[in-house]
Amino acid sequence: MILVLLAHLAVAGVAAALGGRMGRRVLLVGAAAPTITTVWLARTATARPVDVVESLTWIPAIGLDLDFRLDGFATLMVALIGGIGVLVFLYAWKYFDEREGLGRFTSYLVIFAGAMFGLVTADNLLALFIFWELTSITSYLLIGFDDESAVARAGALQALLVTGAGGLVMLGGIVLLAQAAGSYSLSAILADPPSTPSAGAGLALILVGAFTKSAQFPFHFWLPGAMSAATPVSAFLHSATMVKAGIYLIARLAPVFAGLIVWWRPAVVVVGLATMLVGGWRALAQHDLKLLLAQGTVSQLGFIVVLVGLGRPELTFAGMAMILAHAVFKAALFMFAGIVDHQAHTRDLRRLTGLGSRMPATAWAAVLAIASMAGIPPLLGFVSKEAALEALVGEPQWWIVTAGVVVGSALTVAYGLQFLWGTFGNKPEGGSDPVGPEVDAPNALFLAPPLVLVGLTVIAGLTPGLVDDLVGGAATALDPAAASYHLALWHGFGTPLALSFAAVVAGAVLWRKPLGRLRNLTRRAPDAPSVYAAMVTGINRLADRVTSTMQSGSLPVYVGVILTVAVIAPGFLLVRFGTAPTDLAFASSSVQVVTAALVVAAAFGTIIAQRRLGAVLFLGGVGYGVAVLFVLQGAPDLALTQLLVETLALALFILVLRLLPSQFEIVQSRIRRLARVGVAVGVGLLAGGFSLWAASVERGPSIADEYLARALPEGGGRNVTNVILTDFRAFDTLGEITVLAVVAMGAMALILARHPDDESDEPTSPAAGSEELGRSR
Repeated sequence: MILVLLAHLAVAGVAAALGGRMGRRVLLVGAAAPTITTVWLARTATARPVDVVESLTWIPAIGLDLDFRLDGFATLMVALIGGIGVLVFLYAWKYFDEREGLGRFTSYLVIFAGAMFGLVTADNLLALFIFWELTSITSYLLIGFDDESAVARAGALQALLVTGAGGLVMLGGIVLLAQAAGSYSLSAILADPPSTPSAGAGLALILVGAFTKSAQFPFHFWLPGAMSAATPVSAFLHSATMVKAGIYLIARLAPVFAGLIVWWRPAVVVVGLATMLVGGWRALAQHDLKLLLAQGTVSQLGFIVVLVGLGRPELTFAGMAMILAHAVFKAALFMFAGIVDHQAHTRDLRRLTGLGSRMPATAWAAVLAIASMAGIPPLLGFVSKEAALEALVGEPQWWIVTAGVVVGSALTVAYGLQFLWGTFGNKPEGGSDPVGPEVDAPNALFLAPPLVLVGLTVIAGLTPGLVDDLVGGAATALDPAAASYHLALWHGFGTPLALSFAAVVAGAVLWRKPLGRLRNLTRRAPDAPSVYAAMVTGINRLADRVTSTMQSGSLPVYVGVILTVAVIAPGFLLVRFGTAPTDLAFASSSVQVVTAALVVAAAFGTIIAQRRLGAVLFLGGVGYGVAVLFVLQGAPDLALTQLLVETLALALFILVLRLLPSQFEIVQSRIRRLARVGVAVGVGLLAGGFSLWAASVERGPSIADEYLARALPEGGGRNVTNVILTDFRAFDTLGEITVLAVVAMGAMALILARHPDDESDEPTSPAAGSEELGRSR
């Protein structure tokens, strides 16, 4: 698995390097990555007797190891990532005309495929989070690939903000859950699940992240906004793979935690059903092909969340079947939408007319894909939906869930018919600018990828045993009790079949006679995109107001804010938890007392000095006095560094003072003066108090004996100080040398610099310098 990830990285690098020379053929190079994944999975899945596990130690201090596990559920997801990925790259090769940046596009798409592979195989929650965020970043880059389009940039930013914020919330949940379980291993947590309140809070946060990723209500609005991306991106990311990342995580956790956490099932059912109904209803109001499919995808994702989130073995099995069926028919439908857009140069259903006669193969294949989505026999969508309805009607207490699923299925039929009629129907009215008779049929290579997917949904529907092991293995990996369930085309006459028939009839009626009044009422209600836009606008206005207030352009204000913050938080902790020293000596010699008194006097002189030059000299006196204290305490290296830095600082101050007024500004406001005094006193008390507290803290044995014992055998020197500086604390010494070097270079640059207005080498008086500076301003 690690080699597969490295292969994706290598292919992405090759695609980025060769994109400029290969043109759109670089997409065929990108197809190598999912091909490697598919071949690897085929070899591994047939040879493995048990789950495949790989591990690579990365950052053990925080429990972050690259642990990967390929079980039945991961096998299903990797099959979708690899198999549909190959078809998407081949489709994109014919979809794109020659244009700049296709190498970069291919690289992004390959990196995304690798991130999805890592996400569904990661057994470490922190590693899973890293791949999770990488899918969000690559999605942002792919949605906004056409960076000259304001719509594409807005859609990319919206998707990143929603899924990125959800990811951060999920990270908090991961930490809480892992701390409660004592491990970041997903398999270990599921084997011994914690049931503490902190674990429950962590699971709630993880669900929020999963809902944002899988476009669940009320976070569903980002997915239609992402339809500004190229159709291959929509087919791969926003129907088959990335939007199922949240579903993947919910499915992993539900069989274990749905029975432990009392609020889990109600939360999942409410969110899933709301998403299914809202998405299906909004799909009916769309006139853009991709927006219709996007809202339909939202609806179908809500349906799958209900199935896998309830944590029942029979529903888990049905959820696995639905994940497979949805990925196949929805990826095909997005490809058909891209073909129509590519050939007709529009996706507006109000303008399209008569395309069925111009591209009959495309039309009939789309009919089969829509039929699978609507649950019409004998297709894979019907098989998976029948399994779901049979599981739901077996639990009478879930009649509300069953009713919601039937209503959502009716909406699916309605917008499916709208897709077919709006795209391929012969509509004489055709809008003000009809498109249809002049459209050419796509070539065979362009049509081949979605035809493969449609063929799969037909064959798997007629002979569900072909995919039964794949679906059953996925369900069994999540819940061993699901091993007894199998896919079947015919379950006999019963309630599930009657509900399916009712949904189809109701959907057909709803399409022919839409509920106009109800639609008008729902249009008046505030929708999620409007709420999002209002939130973004409000945040920007708040940021502008805060910035205009805090960023006033006054250096004293900035320094005062920084120092105030630095005093408040540490000061509270020091007062709350600090202890006064009991046996701390004030000074060890009279020389220290004299030196300290001189330092205090110099500091006081810095405060009362009215001329800048005098304040600088007093400030230098403080630094030199501290250097003397270092010498008295036996730290000659620190003293040397302090002396050199103070000397260079004085030189720099003198150079700068040439261009400043000779005296300080007189602060007239008493409030400002008191504020400055308060900040200064607070900083002084904090620094002094912290120093006394730190000096009184109990310390372990001195390391001086260790230095003395190891200086000669390990450092090869009898001068212990030299060995400490050059061996034991070599990086510290290197840092001090670096500081001195940087200061020296800065001083030299200032000395050699000449003001552009200087016409002579004569020094300028402070007053003249200030006047010259004022004129330049």
